[in-house]
Amino acid sequence: MNDLDTREWLITNGLGSFASGTVCGARTRTYHGWLIAALEPPVQRTLLLSHLDASLEVEGTNWAISTNFWNGGKKIEPLGYQLLRSFEAEPIPKWVWGFKDWQLTQQMVMPYGLSEGWLECDHPKQPQLCSRILIEYQYQGSKVATLRLRPLIGDRDFHHQQLKEHDLNFSQLVGNKQIYLQGICNGKVGVPWLLRWSRGDYQVEGVWYWNYYYPEEHRRGLPDREDLYSPGYLSVILHPGETITLEARVGLEQLPLPGLNSGLFEQAVQTEQQRQKQLWASVPSLINSEKQSIWRQLLRAADQFIAYRSSISGPTVIAGYPWFNDWGRDTLIALPGLTLATGRYTLAKGLLETFGSYCRDGLIPNTFPNGNAEPIYNSIDASLWWIEILGLYLETTQDWSFLNKQYPVVRKIYKALTAGILYQIRVDANDGLLTWDAPNVALTWMDAVINGHPVTPRRGKPVEINALWYSALCWISKWTARQAQQEQAEQVRLLQQAKHYEQQAQRVKVSLQKFWNPERRYFYDTIEPDGHRDPRIRPNAVIALSLYHCGFVEDNAKQVLQVARERLLTPYGLRSLDPAEAEYMGFYSGNRWHRDIAYHQGTVWSWLIGPFIRAWKRFYRREPLPCNFKLLLAHFQQEACLGSISEIFDGDTPHCPQGAIAQAWSVAEIIRHFSDF
Repeated sequence: MNDLDTREWLITNGLGSFASGTVCGARTRTYHGWLIAALEPPVQRTLLLSHLDASLEVEGTNWAISTNFWNGGKKIEPLGYQLLRSFEAEPIPKWVWGFKDWQLTQQMVMPYGLSEGWLECDHPKQPQLCSRILIEYQYQGSKVATLRLRPLIGDRDFHHQQLKEHDLNFSQLVGNKQIYLQGICNGKVGVPWLLRWSRGDYQVEGVWYWNYYYPEEHRRGLPDREDLYSPGYLSVILHPGETITLEARVGLEQLPLPGLNSGLFEQAVQTEQQRQKQLWASVPSLINSEKQSIWRQLLRAADQFIAYRSSISGPTVIAGYPWFNDWGRDTLIALPGLTLATGRYTLAKGLLETFGSYCRDGLIPNTFPNGNAEPIYNSIDASLWWIEILGLYLETTQDWSFLNKQYPVVRKIYKALTAGILYQIRVDANDGLLTWDAPNVALTWMDAVINGHPVTPRRGKPVEINALWYSALCWISKWTARQAQQEQAEQVRLLQQAKHYEQQAQRVKVSLQKFWNPERRYFYDTIEPDGHRDPRIRPNAVIALSLYHCGFVEDNAKQVLQVARERLLTPYGLRSLDPAEAEYMGFYSGNRWHRDIAYHQGTVWSWLIGPFIRAWKRFYRREPLPCNFKLLLAHFQQEACLGSISEIFDGDTPHCPQGAIAQAWSVAEIIRHFSDF
């Protein structure tokens, strides 16, 4: 390879811990590392092992295997990528370097960090948690070789770089084929962790490597250099066919660990493959062999987002890698694709139950607490999405006993919204629509805020919020009528309530027609508190047409979809704003200010392809989808993060992938509609 291949790979362990890097081996982001451990799953993610610098000596010639950026990108050294012969992301990351008469293979696996099957149990016990990674090298050649491995380590939050000037030092306790490492900064000690190996001679040689350069951070207008510490190096004599196995794991071990060897590494790979095979045992197989391969990759990608949250002792969903945590709205929107479409009904139930248990004053939290911290309730739609997804779960599973448990939460949400709650969220008595009015916050999914000012505030009555409100009322009416059949003593009262909810839904349905803009043949995006109607063409109208219960006139809906097809649809998803609008920004790039401005002002969101498909199939039943998904599937397999789907894409061609390299709701919507691809 003569060119740097900076496409990325990702492996996770069900705790929020992960490893990530590039095909060429060079780290281009602050978030690249081989052991980024979630110390309080799935948060407090801390970089411990950045990587191993490797070199191979064969007959007196030293071959550098690694690749690093230095000096603001002006220097690349060593040039190990030029020796790279192949890379595979499946089933585990695998690199092969070579030259004429020798070949070196590197593989790594991150074992699942939870007790087997924990997330699939109805009443799980407290699981055993462990974050670790196994790395294996195998040498092939005609001569004996010496492999030298130098660990580069850190102890820092995964969002921030590490600098020697921060008065950071590391202690190491050397044992038999292992070292315990721990960072010490200003008298405070970091997490202890173990690095061990199957063979070789270790030499203590503490040294700092200064000014690693991360070009992706520079491109994003963020700090872009880092200092990493090396406690020493390992020398291993390898005959042809021999291997060395290493393991990095968090914590101090109380009991002896099994010996490291290639058999242990292979066992870890097989265990992970078997775990995934069991997860998808109930998922229907596809006849087309080519699509079957992509389908399995999608299922694997979906599993990467499912994680355990220690603060609630329950499951959660990481919104995206490498930098997002778990968010309420994102989890709920992703849930049908990640769980219902894949047959993971127990997991779906657990997620819904967890979110329902945190309902406060009618709101579902958008972010979960860490430790004893309070959840953050800054979303108008998370509660509505919870009702919508609960409805999809019940329709899929017919688990009506679960409805009995969650019905009080449904009622709590309804009462709070109609009575009025935080952020002046309330039902307008004049038209029955849901409205809100609070300055300096952004409560919908278009939530970018710069210096305390929302980019797209959308105060008042957003179209998709009121579509969700209508669908919620339809669900509540149906469920209340069902409850009436089970509670004979309360039957009359419950049937009267069900009728009231139905009447309220019909009133909202009539009021939804206020969103129709005949001039643009589209829905107004928001009816603002002063009555002004925002005519800008955004994808929220499509979301409104995609819900289980739809309250819009068919003729209007068809016109909306045609406009969305012409103005918003791309091969990778829907633009967040019509290019004809003055605020449109076709490229998501530059510093944080520029990126936040562009976030919902034209940037393409791939998750929106799902609502578009659902709406199109509802109103154009006999017409084929006006989408060619080949480019999106090619992106999944060959671009950005191999085997996952990016968060966003540029609004203008060639629609370069941007944002998080792997996004839960992006993957989830493709799974949900894979039969349409």
